[in-house]
Amino acid sequence: MRVGDEVNGERAERGEGRDESRVLRCAWATTPLLIEYHDREWGVPLHDDASLFELLSLEGAQAGLSWVTVLRKRARYRALFRGFDPAAVARITPARVERILQDPGIIRNRAKVESTIANAKAIVKIAEEIGSFDAYVWRFVGGKPIVNRRRRQTDVPSSSPQSVAMSRDLLRRGFRFTGPTICYAFMQAAGLVNDHLVTCVRRDYVGSKAPE
Repeated sequence: MRVGDEVNGERAERGEGRDESRVLRCAWATTPLLIEYHDREWGVPLHDDASLFELLSLEGAQAGLSWVTVLRKRARYRALFRGFDPAAVARITPARVERILQDPGIIRNRAKVESTIANAKAIVKIAEEIGSFDAYVWRFVGGKPIVNRRRRQTDVPSSSPQSVAMSRDLLRRGFRFTGPTICYAFMQAAGLVNDHLVTCVRRDYVGSKAPE
């Protein structure tokens, strides 16, 4: 790639010089914060344990709430939960949990906070058994993203056979807040599933980031 092409590609990725009124995105990207998340993160394949753990935790925190609410609080979650390093989170003490529950920067739900710590401990065990949480979650899709061809937002399901299988195994391993719907949302966000609509500006770009 020529230097000029690289610069232009970076500008295009950031949306510079683009007429936003003509850009087609997935229908849920309706606010500036959601658009930024959609255009920079959603559906890009992840292979980092901390990032995967963060997404799974935030999807669980969202239960009963809107995703934009969680995004607004994400920075504080990262600070309180030690960057979502599984080993570090697994060591959080009951006394620290009480302090976390007093912090207005997160969703102060005891069950959700305690589930994050329980899930961290389970991830540590998975890493000892399999090598990484990354290797564990990607095996549910055969190691590469499932690319769907959804034309309308109403075509996108709330779960899939793969998310049901993941949920069943996670629950067996002691995870909490990991039902099939949460698992499917996690799989979409982490790029295990490409559910960008066929008309979406990000669909092909996300696909180009998938491993061969």
